[in-house]
Amino acid sequence: MIDVYATEGTFADPHTLARDLATAVMKWEKVPKLPLFQKNTAAFIHHLPAGAISNVDGESNYVRVQVLTPAGVLDREKQLGVVSELTAIVAKAAGDPSLAERTWVLLYESPEGGWGINGHANTGADIAVLARAQIAALGKSPGPAK
Repeated sequence: MIDVYATEGTFADPHTLARDLATAVMKWEKVPKLPLFQKNTAAFIHHLPAGAISNVDGESNYVRVQVLTPAGVLDREKQLGVVSELTAIVAKAAGDPSLAERTWVLLYESPEGGWGINGHANTGADIAVLARAQIAALGKSPGPAK
């Protein structure tokens, strides 16, 4: 799950931004292209009123991106990659390359058993079982997300 917080008007096309961020996270997680992951990797764009964000100097032209993944999904290489790519996507979507300097990306991990899908709090093993079942049902071996 991805949550983006920015002042109203920062992004001309929030829907495309949300899709691009979700696609990038799924790519860096290196999960297969399965409905389980495609339907449960999503971004939410939260528009805040002008003046709702401020640093110590009173500047409010910042964006915060929070990414929640199951525990252990992002190793150090993936952390660096996802932060870099999400920052670039945000700056491009805003039409402001300098926004990269003011985009905060925070990575969080859900505790084991704390990732709920379809009303069930899943462990990593539960999610793997669901993924294997979808692969078997599709009768193919889907490759990782691109």
